[in-house]
Amino acid sequence: MTLLPSLGRLLAPVLLSSSLLVSLAPPGLTQGRLYNPIPLPDNKEVTDTLTDEDIPTGQGGFARDYTVELQAGDQVVIDLTSDSFDTVVMLMGEAGMSLGENDDGSDGSTNSMLFTRIDTSGTYTVRVRSFGEGSGGQFTLKVTRLRPV
Repeated sequence: MTLLPSLGRLLAPVLLSSSLLVSLAPPGLTQGRLYNPIPLPDNKEVTDTLTDEDIPTGQGGFARDYTVELQAGDQVVIDLTSDSFDTVVMLMGEAGMSLGENDDGSDGSTNSMLFTRIDTSGTYTVRVRSFGEGSGGQFTLKVTRLRPV
């Protein structure tokens, strides 16, 4: 059994039968890198680029994750716009459960807009991804807290 030297320290080989050897990666190891979502800046807006170096979605496209602190009772709108690809935005709770997803906004474009109310204070993950096998490109993500009038 030979493992590449750089992977040998990270992967634990498991012999399942005399002919099947599976390597189990530690939690959070993806393509040789640790999963590490990007905290949104204080203004909760970022312009970034989605590339094939990001998280594979299993549908041929890629995703990039951002974290944001939200409070119980917050009503938020998440805007994701791009001239480079068909966007999809998803909001996930602390356990990774999807709390909402939007592909195309109400304006008829391929930009995404998600409205939601937060029930529990905590750290949430906003996932930016391309629709289907989209390759990505530059995008702008903005999380806005709506205030009652």
